[in-house]
Amino acid sequence: MKQLYLASGSPRRRELLTQIGVPFAAVSADIDETPLHQESPPAYVERLARGKARAGYDAVVSENPFCVLGADTAVVLDGKILGKPLDEADACAMLMMLSGGEHQVLTAIAVLDGERCESRVITSQVRFRDISRDEAAAYWASGEPRDKAGGYGIQGLGAVFVAGLAGSYSAVVGLPLCETFELLGHFGIPCWQTL
Repeated sequence: MKQLYLASGSPRRRELLTQIGVPFAAVSADIDETPLHQESPPAYVERLARGKARAGYDAVVSENPFCVLGADTAVVLDGKILGKPLDEADACAMLMMLSGGEHQVLTAIAVLDGERCESRVITSQVRFRDISRDEAAAYWASGEPRDKAGGYGIQGLGAVFVAGLAGSYSAVVGLPLCETFELLGHFGIPCWQTL
């Protein structure tokens, strides 16, 4: 069976992959995440997931066959990608834009074995309740939104903002488990190995 490497520093992605019983090793995959001119959000996240898988693949030294899983998540409002907040003002501005409305969360995954690369883009709709400026500031002070796309984490303290979700919860967290299971299967890597 091929060894799996996860090209991500995200603790959330590591937890999700562990949750479905897939052994893996983490590998660094630093790439430029600047959107290209007029690049659509789905094309953007898919390009980054594939780029991370490629960077991870290039970083691994192994005599044995292996695969690399790359992933990227973006929060999208009215066609605009909301990245990780630069500072408190940026985080609060994002939350105020998301407050009381719906936005999309796009997560792309890509698996590369050196010969082929397969990828998927998963879109989920998230609806926020109304958020006050004081709540947004208090949430920033918690430290949680600093490294989160869109300035919030659904799996943590930010869950209190989410009034509804249509789509994949795990994709909003950072790794769509249903599609990851399917894609890994195409490369001969089964889930539930650790049972």
